Amino acid sequence: MVIYTRHYLCASASSMLVLALFCASAVAGPGQTQIPSTLADFFLPGSQPNGNVQYEQFVTSNNCRGCHEFQPDFQTPTPIYQQWSGSMMGQAARDPLFYACLAVANQDAAFAGDLCIRCHTPAGWISGRSTPTDGSALTTGDRDGVNCSVCHRMVDPVFKKGSSPSIDALILANIAELPTRPGAGAYILDPEDNRRGPFQDVLPPHPWAYSGFHRDAALCGTCHDVSNPMYERQSDGTYQLDLLGMEHPTRDPYDMFPIERTYSEWLHSDFAGVGVDMGGRFGGNKQVVGTCQDCHMPDTSAAACFYPTAVFRSDQPAHDFAGGNAWVQDMIINLYPLTQFPFDNLSAQFLQDGKARAVSMLQRALTLEATQEGNYLRVHIINETGHKLPSGYPEGRRMWINVQLFDESLTLLREHGHYDGVTADLTTSDTKVYETHLGIDAAVAAQTGIPEGPGFHFALNNVIFKDNRIPPRGFTNAAFAAIQASPIGAKYADGQYSDDTRYRIQRGVLSADVRVFYQTASKDYVTFLRDENVTNLAGQTLYNQWQITGKSPPVQMALANVQVMPFAIGDYDGNSIVNLADYSSFPACLTAPNVTYSDPNCIEFDFDDDGDVDARDFAEFQLNLES
Repeated sequence: MVIYTRHYLCASASSMLVLALFCASAVAGPGQTQIPSTLADFFLPGSQPNGNVQYEQFVTSNNCRGCHEFQPDFQTPTPIYQQWSGSMMGQAARDPLFYACLAVANQDAAFAGDLCIRCHTPAGWISGRSTPTDGSALTTGDRDGVNCSVCHRMVDPVFKKGSSPSIDALILANIAELPTRPGAGAYILDPEDNRRGPFQDVLPPHPWAYSGFHRDAALCGTCHDVSNPMYERQSDGTYQLDLLGMEHPTRDPYDMFPIERTYSEWLHSDFAGVGVDMGGRFGGNKQVVGTCQDCHMPDTSAAACFYPTAVFRSDQPAHDFAGGNAWVQDMIINLYPLTQFPFDNLSAQFLQDGKARAVSMLQRALTLEATQEGNYLRVHIINETGHKLPSGYPEGRRMWINVQLFDESLTLLREHGHYDGVTADLTTSDTKVYETHLGIDAAVAAQTGIPEGPGFHFALNNVIFKDNRIPPRGFTNAAFAAIQASPIGAKYADGQYSDDTRYRIQRGVLSADVRVFYQTASKDYVTFLRDENVTNLAGQTLYNQWQITGKSPPVQMALANVQVMPFAIGDYDGNSIVNLADYSSFPACLTAPNVTYSDPNCIEFDFDDDGDVDARDFAEFQLNLES
């Protein structure tokens, strides 16, 4: 029997110190010490490179496009190749944001890049080109990213009779250690080019087997739940570094530090049960959607290929893979010469089409409602997705509310959540920003020289300081605590999948525009990746491209307009009447001139909008007081 063994390059598990000294760069960021981790610290179960099994070459997407590419002479085949190549799946190993993050991760913890490469280019990783872990050994073919050959050679880690191809039983038997649950790129791949898919009634000109796994969200969860195996979860819920040079003691992703929990968020939503009738918002031809594939590979009426025996069907999955990234495509067009096409899966049109699908997905991800409630504007956001909103990789990713208040001549009187398109600065102090802030604790700070607190050190982060993202339908606090995805810095009741924010309406306001924006990467994150990089030019390359592509321009997800009706001013308790009950609250808000009040509700008594509540405001309040 052939056993798929663990992979360690340059040394065996017994000589990890030698490996750390000679196989990894000792470079760390400015003023910090690199964690002397090893490949063993990032080991995960499943298929392994550099073991006893030789993996048959993973063919590039160009091998598949001949039969799976839309052509105008044929009306029914779905444009599988075009859709995939315009998606971030197809560009995962060209993404300059990925390479900038990869460089800093390796600086922070030796060999940390192995964790990144295994999902961004599985063919390169399984073929042994993930070391050096800076990606320098990757080939042009590896830039295919998460390509056709990889996904269609994936094996369900749990053999299911009637659903799993019969050959998978032997493949699984030869795996030294099977993953305990989906996540962190712990995949199992067929060592031979036996392709799999969700249909039984096909006769393609290549090896093919029916696989129910390819309709299972667990396949997507393989790379869309990400954990850092360098950390071990403690009984008090904190995370500490394992003994270096050792594999994680349990290999269970829920015992590691959570970086992304998109799959687990879905797993504990209503979508993962019988599904949710979304009325056609997602799913294409399908009304009730449940799995990741239902929304991100919607059903279309088409045939999959041009082969003479191709079957026309109404549930042919589109290969859109649309998420929220509508920016990186522009950088890829700039950085990679399209003259390589058709030998490389690059096309400016395909990338722009993929960008448009991402914008569409963002605009369908929420429902925005804005209503006036007395002298307040209530902004209500409903999460329509099957995971948190927003979800995915947390660093630099954010969604926020922008409110503009106008007078009768449409002059802007006040704005909340202003974004400066020239400087890429967002005013966060007067609005709500939905985001996750990760960072490090005192122990890691002492070990590395990096300040304790929130930051962008992806490979070192072991604390979640903030996570106010909106949960999905079916959310419960207990279930999300179990998957390490509890709200932090926000409270959501069980069953809540929406959020409310209130904004004070000033005198003279007659209308309001409310928008919700999404941004792939903040200015702080991009400049961090530039300034922290002392290894290569990946951070500077990203920064240069960020400048010339609109600085990760925010995408408007939704817009609502409110016509403001007359309201009572000075109504502290919000009952639409200014009376003695409000009068009794005034003294607690009273301040000296130019001294800001501490209670945000005191804004009701700030009649002149100068940031304090003083004698001038009291005189105005008395004029509005009802007898």
